[in-house]
Amino acid sequence: MLKTRVLTAVVMLVVLLAVLYSNSFTLIAAVAAAFFAAASWECFRLFHNKRPLLGAVVWTAAFLFIVFRGDAAGARLLFMLCVAIWAVRLAPALKVGLPPLGGLGSRLLNGIYGIAILGCFVAMVALFQLSPLYLLSVMAVIWVADIGAYFSGKAFGRRKLAPSISPGKSWEGAFGGWLAVLLIAGASVFIPALQQTFATQLVASWGWAAFAGVMTLMVAASIVGDLFESMLKRRAGMKDSSSLLPGHGGVLDRIDALIPTLPLAVLFTSRFQV
Repeated sequence: MLKTRVLTAVVMLVVLLAVLYSNSFTLIAAVAAAFFAAASWECFRLFHNKRPLLGAVVWTAAFLFIVFRGDAAGARLLFMLCVAIWAVRLAPALKVGLPPLGGLGSRLLNGIYGIAILGCFVAMVALFQLSPLYLLSVMAVIWVADIGAYFSGKAFGRRKLAPSISPGKSWEGAFGGWLAVLLIAGASVFIPALQQTFATQLVASWGWAAFAGVMTLMVAASIVGDLFESMLKRRAGMKDSSSLLPGHGGVLDRIDALIPTLPLAVLFTSRFQV
């Protein structure tokens, strides 16, 4: 299982780097659309929608319209809406719970979460338009937080973060992931080749105190995104969102932490010079 997981991760990373550094907007948009279609299909399945494929087609058409006919880099209202969705509806669900499957409340939540996923992928394209390195630098913050949380949790985890949602996560793991982000992202600021990245631009524009605050918010948002998808899977009685990625589950299982963070990164980026 571990071998399959590592092999899939390596293949995905190679494909991601090849696509990003092809310098082809059409290619990155097409690949993003394919992954968005898969994520949308998984989302509809988690809500027990009777026509998940049809729903995915409709949402993917909306994504392609925004990217090719709209303005991905200027979709500020969409990104603001996504942040509001997480703050007002999705994050509070971790406390109050989810509505029963099949009811009106669940169908509305399906649409709301769909908008959040849409905003994530549009933000991905917007960050790519700044530069492939810039997009990778934002995604790396979440990857570092996830890896740091995993190893910290394994080594020191005692107090459960959300036992009824994801028993494997601990407060010690969350703290370790946060600390790893501060240390690694902070160190990257002093590397000359990384001067056009999210972390370095953040420090250059707003200083170290703001850097710590923004990174803390990004890590917290990534944890919320992860836990929310875990709630959906637990309610639907599914271990993974799908089996599309061998050893990893589905696309949503890999991007759940990115869904609330990428729109945030675009909004922060819009406030300082890149």
